Amino acid sequence: MNDTAPDIRIRPGSPADAPVILEMLDSAVAWMNERGNTEQWGTTPYSQRPGGVERVERYTTENAPYIAESDGMPVGALVLDSGPSPQLPIAPAGEPERYVRLLVSDRRYAGLGIGAALLAHAAEETRRAGVELLRVDCWAGGGGALVAYYERNGFTPTHRFLSGSWPGQVLAQRVG
Repeated sequence: MNDTAPDIRIRPGSPADAPVILEMLDSAVAWMNERGNTEQWGTTPYSQRPGGVERVERYTTENAPYIAESDGMPVGALVLDSGPSPQLPIAPAGEPERYVRLLVSDRRYAGLGIGAALLAHAAEETRRAGVELLRVDCWAGGGGALVAYYERNGFTPTHRFLSGSWPGQVLAQRVG
């Protein structure tokens, strides 16, 4: 497979993109479950979780959503915020930051660099806002594969946390 997706275009998202983001999240849950990962996002499709639809709708109205497209088709989504989710036990950075609240790609296009392109866009948007710190949190279970993914994309682990029994890792990247 190619290392990068051909013709990836990243555009601002809108509330009209909520259904396609939910579809990507549902397919990601199914994809993870098919590979034996039921701990990261559980087994219930995201669109059927209590509050799942509302959360994605808030992402598209209260945060900064971006949609990656290839050949005019949505293939990934990124949501930036000014800080971590208040539901997680993560301390504010103590300085202005941008925070990746969601990164998901259509699993049919896995391995084509969509997530990396969206993370590079997040870094550029952070710089454009005059902010030097970009952070993200992710699931730290499963042998740390997701943590390693963010490290390959320029992030450095800062601290671990537990949200209930869910092990998480905060990572940071200086972009200024």
